[in-house]
Amino acid sequence: MSANKIQALNDAFRTTMTGGTVVITSGVAALSNVHQTLLLERVRTFDRFTEDNDPHREHDFGSIEFLGRTFFFKIDYYDANMEFGSENPADRAKTTRVLTIMLATEY
Repeated sequence: MSANKIQALNDAFRTTMTGGTVVITSGVAALSNVHQTLLLERVRTFDRFTEDNDPHREHDFGSIEFLGRTFFFKIDYYDANMEFGSENPADRAKTTRVLTIMLATEY
C-alpha cells in the first residue's frame, strides 16, 4: 500500500469533507452550531502532522486545542459495505473512509 496515495486520499477527504462519512461524537454534538462549525474548519485546515503524531505519514489522526479542551480527529478505513476494515486503503473503490471528530476524553 502506498502511504503517499493514502495520505492524498485522506487529505482530500478531510479538507473537503466529501468522499466518505463524517461522524461527530456526543461531546462535539453538545457544542453550539457556531463552535461545531469552527471546529470543523480547524479539522479541514489542520496541517501540523509530524513524525510523532503521524508515524505512517497517512494524515489519519490529529489533535486540536479548542475552547480550552483537546479534540481529536481520526480517519478509519472500511470496506465498501462498511462491514470490515478495508484491505487496501489506497484503493478508493474498495474503501469507505470515516472521519470521526471527538473530544480527547471520548477516545
